[in-house]
Amino acid sequence: MLDVTKSPTNTIIFEGHTFYLKRDDLLHTDFSGNKARKFYYFLENDFPDIKKIISYGSAQSNAMYSLSVLAKMRGWEFEYFVEHIADYVKENPHGNYKSALDNGMQIHVGRGVLSPTKNTLIIEEGGRQKEAEYGIKILAHEIIEWQKENKLDELNIFLPSGTGTTALFLQKHLPDNAVYTNPCVGDSAYLKKQFLELEEDEKTHPTILSLEKKYHFGKLYRENYKIWLKLQQQTGVVFDLLYDPLGWRTLTAHPEVIAKPLLYIHQGGVLGNESMLPRYERKYNKKELENENILQ
Repeated sequence: MLDVTKSPTNTIIFEGHTFYLKRDDLLHTDFSGNKARKFYYFLENDFPDIKKIISYGSAQSNAMYSLSVLAKMRGWEFEYFVEHIADYVKENPHGNYKSALDNGMQIHVGRGVLSPTKNTLIIEEGGRQKEAEYGIKILAHEIIEWQKENKLDELNIFLPSGTGTTALFLQKHLPDNAVYTNPCVGDSAYLKKQFLELEEDEKTHPTILSLEKKYHFGKLYRENYKIWLKLQQQTGVVFDLLYDPLGWRTLTAHPEVIAKPLLYIHQGGVLGNESMLPRYERKYNKKELENENILQ
């Protein structure tokens, strides 16, 4: 079976601070990022009776695209349910939506009967389920080995969260490290609830960081676009426009966390930029913001 583990780790400098960057966005050309880790169990193990995957979420979901790749690799059908598809997206397919359709996804508006059968796998929205631990445990072991090789006695880990599944299972399997995360969907209470649904033992939960201002998922914020541009200017790395800007803004607002060596996990999702970037560039003047970043 295809191995999509063992991503490289680079050193970057951002805003005068040195960070280590775990490049899970480079795991595989099609199957990468945190979704490759979450869905690795379904890629590596045998499911002789399975013929179809069913899942649900938004029409530009990273998980949706990754599941379409998984289904294509395994020769399974893939059905996906959404509450709504914007007219613009239907008329001008792009980003995760178009790529998933190209992979054979069958998309439905509305909620179907989501119950597993002998021939069907039901995948929770965003991959929030116990099976995700399988691939995330492998990621944790990679980090442990890398830390040993680089003789780092202390290492903090940071990654932004949607469901929080990756951060949760990382902390469980990195008991000697502190794993930090921030909520990108909902607030800290929502993220804590997601943790508890998978792991009742709060001792294994990562530490949640947040900003004072409340942010609404998927809404366009000038400060998020600015830091996304600044990250590219200073590091040469393209990050996801939905999760990473809020992640980096939260991280840099907590100097106590970056006082120790810190590993930031790049969880991929950059295909989603095909839909997010035009929205930002219609709302804000890209050249103006680029100049602002250079002058700061």
